[in-house]
Amino acid sequence: MKIFNIALLTLLTILIVPDQSQGADKKPIRIAYLQSDIHHLPCWVALEKGFYTREGLEVEVAGVFKAGPELMSAFAAGALDAGYVGEAPATTAAANRAARVVVLAQVNTEGSALVVKKDGPLQRFPDLSGKIVAIPGHATVQDFLLKKALKLHKLEPGAVRTIVIKPPEMIGALRTGQVDAFIAWEPHPAKAQTMETGRVLARSRDIWKDHPCCVLAVDGKFLAARPEEARRLVRAHVKATEFIHQNREEALKIGVKYTGMDEKTVNLAMQNVHYTYQLSVEGEREYVDFLSQMKYIKVESPQAFIREFLNLEILPEILKK
Repeated sequence: MKIFNIALLTLLTILIVPDQSQGADKKPIRIAYLQSDIHHLPCWVALEKGFYTREGLEVEVAGVFKAGPELMSAFAAGALDAGYVGEAPATTAAANRAARVVVLAQVNTEGSALVVKKDGPLQRFPDLSGKIVAIPGHATVQDFLLKKALKLHKLEPGAVRTIVIKPPEMIGALRTGQVDAFIAWEPHPAKAQTMETGRVLARSRDIWKDHPCCVLAVDGKFLAARPEEARRLVRAHVKATEFIHQNREEALKIGVKYTGMDEKTVNLAMQNVHYTYQLSVEGEREYVDFLSQMKYIKVESPQAFIREFLNLEILPEILKK
């Protein structure tokens, strides 16, 4: 009888206690975003509202970076599985084979601005000729926008001197006269305005209307090894983006929390950003053409590269359900 009871107890233990072997070696998804970048609000919303958890995902923030090229270096080092990052630096890293990443969804369009001193003499874009303009990094979306604006206004690429300054330090550089202008993602242009330090000379939509900006990218090895988790990641991103459109006030509060900026600034910044998960093949083609012309990248077949770089299958599958 005693042996029977022991056997019965053992059987009940096996049935009641959950099997820890399944998923015991499952690693969390290591994700990253840019510091105080309101473009990456969908990531913050997904974290705050539990959208990743609802998809059965364990996500850990493995890095908060000051600029896209830094985040792409983390991809190259194998330190990230996913990241919210500018399309231009992601394209550059992938084309130069510095990092094997695949874009699964858009994050936003537009959302950057060129800022000059509030009471300064610069009134029109051509006034920047001979001046110093801060950019977040070479081969960034903002670098692209500045060079495109120079071309639109029939100025030579060397008409302005560019220096790399991380966006959190740009306002101080403008205020102290280290630079004459800066181009950055929101909410830094908005912050320059609410501080009454700067004013917007041109918004990115004035330079390239509806331009794709940031993307949700994943490591190629992660996508190959964990395709279902990649799909769930996109589902969470879609839900977070729709949440922003449907619950703007709550999304605004989340933006305030993650940027550390005041509500007036974040509200102003969000007015300059369009959140969307729909990818733009034409937009990516323009990035590839530009980056190739600037000799930042060299691709034998732009069309083949874009097919490999943009995953155009997962998002449509998710939106059908």
